[in-house]
Amino acid sequence: MSTERAFHDLALPLFAGSPPLAGPARLPSYIRDHRSRLRERFLGGGAAAMPDYELLELVLFRAIPRRDVKPLARALIDRFGDFSGVISAPPERLSEVAGIGPAVVTELKVVEAAAHRLAQARVIGRPVISSWHALIAYCRASMAHRGTEQFRVFYLDRKNVLIADEEQGRGTVDHVPVYPREVVKRALLLDASALILVHNHPSGDPTPSQADIAMTAEVQRAAVALGIMLHDHVVIGKSSEVSFRSEGYL
Repeated sequence: MSTERAFHDLALPLFAGSPPLAGPARLPSYIRDHRSRLRERFLGGGAAAMPDYELLELVLFRAIPRRDVKPLARALIDRFGDFSGVISAPPERLSEVAGIGPAVVTELKVVEAAAHRLAQARVIGRPVISSWHALIAYCRASMAHRGTEQFRVFYLDRKNVLIADEEQGRGTVDHVPVYPREVVKRALLLDASALILVHNHPSGDPTPSQADIAMTAEVQRAAVALGIMLHDHVVIGKSSEVSFRSEGYL
């Protein structure tokens, strides 16, 4: 019997100097066949052809090369709700799940970072009017599953092209400090002509609070005084979002 390892079932270390994995040279046939079938289905039909737990299995294959990962994928989905919830979960919460070690956490966080980078690339440098849905998709991907509030500002030029996406603050589960003068000062430094504010509600309910409404009014007053337009303030929830402009708050 050949002792050569199948290339597609080798662990691929992310960092130089990672120790070689011990264990048998090849997977048991039932696991190897299952992995091959999942890969073929993914290549043939894409993610739409697979439930969340199977897509998660594909990610786990790299971190756990010689074990059936279906039970772990199902446990993660049960714990965090869906594929997005799993890859967005904080490392410390992922580590609470039996069978999750540093290799799995790293793999999931790499997938999350790649998803955010791809979503961001679809909106930066493009007119907001024509890429609004992509902008909201990016905000959902990067903020909807956060356990604490995050406040971001999107800066636009005179043609409403998005020139910068910057985090202005992080807070607790129900509050994030925002400094309107700092928001406007940054706009001047970037030579921005307009702003879009975005923050998330970890509770999942995107309904603006009175504090959200008051803070938005302060930013708008500071922006208008310097000839800068506040286009919108979007609150991101778990499964939906609220636009201040659409709801009549602006």
